[in-house]
Amino acid sequence: MRSQGSVRFIKVSSRLQKTVAGGVVLALLVWAISMGVMSWMQYRAAADRMSLLEREAQVATASERVDAYRDDLGSVASDLERRQAFIEDMVDGLPSDAKAGETVSDSSSATAETVSKVSAALPEAKALAKLEARQLAFVERLTLYADRRASRAEQAIRKLGLNPASMLSGAERAAMGGPLEKFGKNGAIDPRFERLGLSLARMGALERGLQGIPQVAPANIASVTSSYGYRRDPFTGAGAMHSGLDFRGPSGSPIYAAAKGTISFVGYKGGYGKTVEIQHGNGLMTRYAHMSRFNARVGQAISAGSTIGAIGSTGRSTGPHLHFEVRINGRAVNPRPFLEAAPDVLKEARRSSSTGTKARTDG
Repeated sequence: MRSQGSVRFIKVSSRLQKTVAGGVVLALLVWAISMGVMSWMQYRAAADRMSLLEREAQVATASERVDAYRDDLGSVASDLERRQAFIEDMVDGLPSDAKAGETVSDSSSATAETVSKVSAALPEAKALAKLEARQLAFVERLTLYADRRASRAEQAIRKLGLNPASMLSGAERAAMGGPLEKFGKNGAIDPRFERLGLSLARMGALERGLQGIPQVAPANIASVTSSYGYRRDPFTGAGAMHSGLDFRGPSGSPIYAAAKGTISFVGYKGGYGKTVEIQHGNGLMTRYAHMSRFNARVGQAISAGSTIGAIGSTGRSTGPHLHFEVRINGRAVNPRPFLEAAPDVLKEARRSSSTGTKARTDG
């Protein structure tokens, strides 16, 4: 330390250095464990809630349904109409394989007994009882379908080294709102319908997360000239961290979005030069740097493989190339495992989906 012409030296012992370093490592370890525990607790809470609904979603006894029909036939009819409208609205937004998917019989012993007793006690309610049986069969079929697709998406996400629990917790924190519209008699909802809603929401969150995982090479993968990790800096010659992949290519060559997402930044960013950033949800972001021109605007929805700009040499660059980064919650990770593994994992997930649907349809 230099002060008023005099120089003083402060010596830090190796023991003190080790103690400080150990404290930092311990703090980071505690933070990582706490974040992992929080994610796991959120995941388990959602799983426990679904398990509880499964236990609650027991088919009412035939006697209870007869009493309900006898007490207020008009109210039962109104509830069934609302259920039917709910189902029809839901079906319009479902993929075709969901509509032709798993078959669940609407003549199980419990359901058949209910229809029989209602028909015997109230012949005029026979059509309503059959409608209710068909509705419940549809709800069960669609719940099984949603659970199966969610399971496939979860397995694919884990194969890519990511945590599906974080995607589910991220979906729960997403901004949402709207007026309260109660469903069913006195605002009560049949737990089977609530269970279906949770299954569809879980399936949607996991599949959206899967679509947002980098899966398309932003440029020719064979032209990678610099990998992720420590390297010799091309300007200083000293060791430095390289937070992405460099794809060499002629100036003006197209650059492609690695996954579905929304453009969050278009402009000049320091040493990155002309840069485009895409948010893919669940904390995933991809960055494309040193571009020569843009073909994107902030707020634009992008699909995987869309052209977003062209290779250039702007910013801190020695020649035309694309610098590509993948960041999770702001932390740079190696993009190569995603680009190499994701296409095969996603292809297998889609193949399993189509094969399973065909088998169920044929059966």
